[in-house]
Amino acid sequence: MRAITVLLFAGLGLVGCSSPTLHYYTLLGNSHETQSSSLPPDYQFEMLPVRVPLSVDQPQIVVRQDQGRLAVLENDRWAAPLSEEFQEALSVQLERKLGTRDLAGFAKDPLHPVLSVQVDVRRFESLPGGYALIDTLWSVAFRAPDQPRRTLTCASRIQEPADSSLSNVVLVHQRLIEELATRIANQTDVWVKDAAQTCTDH
Repeated sequence: MRAITVLLFAGLGLVGCSSPTLHYYTLLGNSHETQSSSLPPDYQFEMLPVRVPLSVDQPQIVVRQDQGRLAVLENDRWAAPLSEEFQEALSVQLERKLGTRDLAGFAKDPLHPVLSVQVDVRRFESLPGGYALIDTLWSVAFRAPDQPRRTLTCASRIQEPADSSLSNVVLVHQRLIEELATRIANQTDVWVKDAAQTCTDH
């Protein structure tokens, strides 16, 4: 009987010391969406590294609370560092919008133009039961063998309501990144054809 009692308490101790379940989230949307049906552009595309604020670039998801406080959710985490999650999600969306693959890190054809996209995320906010927001400064650079290098810098602030569930907040952020990709692609399309075009997004 004593042995049974010892085993019972040992088992309860193991249950009490077990680690809480970790939940992982991603900014990558569904992969079933089709690529743009328009003709591929005559330039090569590369997505440069994305910068995000250090306050939210954590393994854990960071959410806003009232009175300007932040909460670090120890059991809710990004599948990869937030800067990498954002970059990969935006790259996938831009590939679809622009109609060409991201060749970042690969050798480029020196005879064809290269379009580089760089994004600096100034604010990445998640308020369950409130909103999700991204505030970015982004630039595109176009370089061609027979033309001087030119750049365009724009700003985009995008916000949508979110319900109280963390899953919904993440889904809203996925939509915000898709909207950002749409704005970058649309602006790029007119700017590549006409260098005199300026930002229409503020």
